[in-house]
Amino acid sequence: MGSGGELGARAPQARSSKKVYLRFRIPYYTQWGQSLAISGSDSTLGNWNVEQSRKMTPVHEGDSLVWELLIAVPDNFETQYKYCLVDAGKLDLIKSEAGSRRFLTIPQGVEDEAIIDVHDSWQDGSSPDSLFTKGAFGKVIFGKGSEQKVKEIAVETSPFATDFSVHESVAVRFRVNCSRLESGQSVYVTGSASSLSKWVNEEAVPLHRVAGSLWQADVVIRRSELPLKYRYFLRNKAGDVMPELGADRSLNLVPAGRPSALVIVTDGYFRSRPWKGTGVAVPVFSLRSAEDVGCGEFLDLKLLVDLAVRCGMRLVQLLPINDTSVNMMWWDSYPYSSLSVFALHPMYLRLQALSKKLPEDIKEEIEDWREKLDLKEVDYEATMKAKLTIARKVFELEKDEVFSSPSFQQYFDENQGWLKPYAAFCFLRDLFGTADHSEWGRYSSFTSDKLDRLVSPTSDHYKAIAFCYYLQYQLHTQMTEAAEYARANRVVLKGDLPIGVDRNSVDTWVSPALFRMNTSTGAPPDAFDKQGQNWGFPIYNWDEMAKDNYAWWRARLTQLSKYFSAFRIDHVLGFFRIWELPDHAVIGLTGRFRPSIPISAEELEKEGIWDFNRLTEPYVRCHLLKEKFGGKWIEIANKYFDETQHLCYKFKEEYNTEKKIAAALKVGEDAPEQLVKEANETRKRLLELFQEVVLLKDEENPRMFYPRYGIWETASFCELDDHSKNVLKDKYEDYFYRRQENLWRDNALKTLRVLVNSSDMLACGEDLGMVPACVAPVLEELGVLGLRVQRMPSGLRSYQEFGIPSEYEYMTVCAASCHDTSTLREWWEEDEQIRGRYFKDVLGFSGTAPDKCDVHITHTILQQHLESPSVWAIFPLQDFMALREEYTKRPAKEERINDPSNSKHYWRFRVHVTLEKLLHDRELIITIREMNVNSGRAGLTDFSQLPAPEYSDTWNKDQIDANNSYEDATIVDSCHAPENGSSSVTGNGIRDHRIRV
Repeated sequence: MGSGGELGARAPQARSSKKVYLRFRIPYYTQWGQSLAISGSDSTLGNWNVEQSRKMTPVHEGDSLVWELLIAVPDNFETQYKYCLVDAGKLDLIKSEAGSRRFLTIPQGVEDEAIIDVHDSWQDGSSPDSLFTKGAFGKVIFGKGSEQKVKEIAVETSPFATDFSVHESVAVRFRVNCSRLESGQSVYVTGSASSLSKWVNEEAVPLHRVAGSLWQADVVIRRSELPLKYRYFLRNKAGDVMPELGADRSLNLVPAGRPSALVIVTDGYFRSRPWKGTGVAVPVFSLRSAEDVGCGEFLDLKLLVDLAVRCGMRLVQLLPINDTSVNMMWWDSYPYSSLSVFALHPMYLRLQALSKKLPEDIKEEIEDWREKLDLKEVDYEATMKAKLTIARKVFELEKDEVFSSPSFQQYFDENQGWLKPYAAFCFLRDLFGTADHSEWGRYSSFTSDKLDRLVSPTSDHYKAIAFCYYLQYQLHTQMTEAAEYARANRVVLKGDLPIGVDRNSVDTWVSPALFRMNTSTGAPPDAFDKQGQNWGFPIYNWDEMAKDNYAWWRARLTQLSKYFSAFRIDHVLGFFRIWELPDHAVIGLTGRFRPSIPISAEELEKEGIWDFNRLTEPYVRCHLLKEKFGGKWIEIANKYFDETQHLCYKFKEEYNTEKKIAAALKVGEDAPEQLVKEANETRKRLLELFQEVVLLKDEENPRMFYPRYGIWETASFCELDDHSKNVLKDKYEDYFYRRQENLWRDNALKTLRVLVNSSDMLACGEDLGMVPACVAPVLEELGVLGLRVQRMPSGLRSYQEFGIPSEYEYMTVCAASCHDTSTLREWWEEDEQIRGRYFKDVLGFSGTAPDKCDVHITHTILQQHLESPSVWAIFPLQDFMALREEYTKRPAKEERINDPSNSKHYWRFRVHVTLEKLLHDRELIITIREMNVNSGRAGLTDFSQLPAPEYSDTWNKDQIDANNSYEDATIVDSCHAPENGSSSVTGNGIRDHRIRV
């Protein structure tokens, strides 16, 4: 049978006088007051305006609830459409189905006034198979199985053109999504009807890929053979068959009304076992290779991809790779404070790859720098100096040749929209000695005219501008090479999308209206920091961003997708609501959520609360000063406070903000240690007194208030009467956990939907911290994966001390640790009581927990995560290396990447072993490989497709077998078990078995 791949192949035609009826049908259970509607690209379906969409009618068929819509259309009708769950009365959108838009084209030859039934199933974002429509799977992991070109069949070859008039039969178009294909596999359908081969696989009907992962076949079925039973299966060129799981599918015609001439059945997804994969996470700067200078580089990712493939891993996760060169010092090591959300960081440049004809003196200089910077940790400033010094020298030699090349011209044409402002910004930063563009005089405000003059090729400083172009082009070329290498090896590169940009960035200079520059972003107190966090980023002006449909965000995602097929949304909670701090705040405790519904003065007055000054101003009393400062309290009171009434104090104007207090108690780096200690202690206690408030006053409306986080921890709250405490506690609970849910849900659906739909990258959300109840349903609806870190339980299990991997949902990424936490080894050593409980309650061991996280403990923890239902298990490289005792000699504290409680943390961790050495560590590779195979996470349906690890010539098969035995392990062959039950050895010397502990 032929395929009806008409969409996109059909020639334009004059409007027909024929009319046909489309009868859409979809089973879906709704709640009271809800309806289904169809929204589409045609005016008949509302031109994508949900308020003008077509509401459907519910029909009860036995135990099922089916929604129907009958519309008349011309016989040359074609449209794209989606189903929506709406409020039955107002057609307000509740949620749209996930996945790509559906398309529908009327085949030629349909009789006038014929009925076409369209049987669909709801595309659920939480469906495991919905993930496989993303590029990470369709283009990378299963890419080699999707190389077949979309088959376009001429309309007149469709069997429907001659069979619509045969009333004894009905034409059926079978459609199913299937992206999980290995090379050479195709999709077939077989069933109980004679035209479906009567279950004979060898004569089954082939489907053809018509769009993305959608496969289709057109078949004519005798009405006497209905109702029909059928199922899909996969078959490769060798004839091997993989049937879909579950019961047979069924099809019958509409029980009432005029019979249909054509039935279009969209069956959702091919039903197969849940796919699960493993990934490794490491910042680029932390990598170490034989060629890098000072830190890991983009081209080192090729070696990391090789390591991942040999270990049976399918994903490499990175931290942000954008340029952060704001301060031109080690503070810029913080990868989440972008100078530009489009530019790449110069520190990741491979100097040796700048040119194929480097002069010998430059080669020697590179080698000198490489040896000098081959340090335990990253020396950020020295590394940047080396990269920029050498790059400028090569630029002088080859700029004319590079700029005249077609590849550079194409790059410049595609990127000049951000590249020109970036280059101008870097020039002005260096000229004025600061990235604070408010200090740039006439250039403090951005205009296109000023930009054109700054980047003019005739300007005296054009060489500095051109060097930025050259540097970004080289970085793009090297990162693209690494990205293409990963795709070719079927490894997903996962990037990171920071929640904020630096206050002094290209983006805030060019588009200041997109940011609330008088505020700061942070996070409320959590497991990372009991005082909350102040990141210093300006808040986004979402209302302004919405005016052009979030063009800035869409451009960011487009740029990110040039290199990555998956991305991590940093602090995804910020797209629901962000923790906003006033510009004068130092720490993150006295913030509020934006957007949020405040507590009004009227609400409080009705409950007998009226003394708002008492609740909103720092509560400083004589006894609190004595508690904080002991015998020095009078001295402190006289210097920093005014006494407003007997034993009540108010901060003096010169100390009445957190920043003023911090500035007043700042001492020089060369000050005596005792003076530094006293100043820090005084600052800490004064800030504690400044935070002695119960309510935060809205700066724009003094009759609106926000409860301070953790009000019960303040003396101000504790010294209230019981009635006031009860009222304020109830308002607190309402503000943080009840009244905002719908507001935050709607906000996230507007903003996150744009992010998710801006590319086909797989989206993963970092949803740690104080997680609102609306977060999980929204992420589920949008098909965004959540994060599960075992020591930070979330969701319904947040009351537990530890997450239980076996209880995680499929649509999650699970991890034992991450870049914001200590590694497994360090965490194990931090608290004897915690590790004791974990050892007993989670790992199930008896006795006393060992002092160190040895290889056996590490193996057990990682294996437990690998066996979880989570679609991805992603671990820091340090945790994988802890599987080898040889790599655990380094103190565990030296392997931490970030300390979120330290705002000036130096991001400088480097792996102490080169990637080349890891690539030849056959023991580590086989250990990880077997763990992945055992847990079904090797990422392939055929484990024999895994490449063999490479070995030194001094290692033979017997040594490999001897060094990879496990205590209490039963060896089971995964592919071709020998009759005697022993493990088999492939020609490469790799044991072809699975380990079952």
